[in-house]
Amino acid sequence: MKHVTLGGLDVSRIGLGAMTMAGVYTTGGGLDDAESIRTIHRALDLGVTHIDTAEIYGPFHSEELVGKAIKGRRDDVVIATKFGLVSHAGDGPGVIDSSPANVKTAVEGSLLRLGTDHIDLYYQHRVDPNTPIEETVGALAELVAEGKVRHIGLSEAGPDTIRRAHAVHPVAALQTEYSLWTRDVEAEILPLLRELGIGFVPYSPLGHGLLTGQIRTVDDFTDDDWRKTNPRFTGENFQRNLRIVDEVRAIGAEIGATPAQTALAWLLTRGDDIAPIPGTRRVSRVEENTAADAVELTPAQLDRLNNLTPASGERHDEANMSSIDR
Repeated sequence: MKHVTLGGLDVSRIGLGAMTMAGVYTTGGGLDDAESIRTIHRALDLGVTHIDTAEIYGPFHSEELVGKAIKGRRDDVVIATKFGLVSHAGDGPGVIDSSPANVKTAVEGSLLRLGTDHIDLYYQHRVDPNTPIEETVGALAELVAEGKVRHIGLSEAGPDTIRRAHAVHPVAALQTEYSLWTRDVEAEILPLLRELGIGFVPYSPLGHGLLTGQIRTVDDFTDDDWRKTNPRFTGENFQRNLRIVDEVRAIGAEIGATPAQTALAWLLTRGDDIAPIPGTRRVSRVEENTAADAVELTPAQLDRLNNLTPASGERHDEANMSSIDR
């Protein structure tokens, strides 16, 4: 597995997102903790060094699983986790809180669940409109000085927030959605990150599963799967977006790659400061995803992918879009 650098942090260029191990798409039906742990072990065996989780996943269940899986292999893993979507002052999960007090409480819980004395990459999960970013990053800088955190990151932060945060303490990475059907970051965010020397970690690099080519109807989703209300999975938008998948599938067939591998291979051509974290809880999927490291696209194929029709529909519903800093 090739490696890249995120603001000074060395990681495998394909990581593993542990969100679905806690049943985030649904309320938890069909979870298999043993399979999730086997998936993490298989990822490590295949050269993945970058495991991404968050306290809100579960809440807490994903971090606990990652902690169990890396026991005895801590030195082989870059652990990334996130705070800020659980208020520990009594308001609980789903409440944005990046106050310095909450940051310091959150990190202790994450360290305990992960079974480690330090977090390699600690992200603010969503920008807190009620706490100046300078105060949050100041608290993170103290955790770095204490050795509890090695590098800090932001998730779904806008340009102004990124600049202000980086002025207080170096930001190693920004995590934001990026894939063949979500390319908003190319206009302003990516150039800014490169100006400041900040790495980029695309989440949902497979379009919440659509770019795997396995989804042809939302009727197969369980009733509590939030994709059923996602604008890109509903009505005419969904039918239009399947055309993107069909083109990805066609290009993959030309080189003997799956749609997922083709989509990831495209993302890996976008720069040596980009490290996507496709999420899965299955061994077979992690084997498929990591094999994208060896997939090579021709210039003509890249041109076709670069010029795909943009996805139809907003990438989240109105409630979720409101939490994104723009």
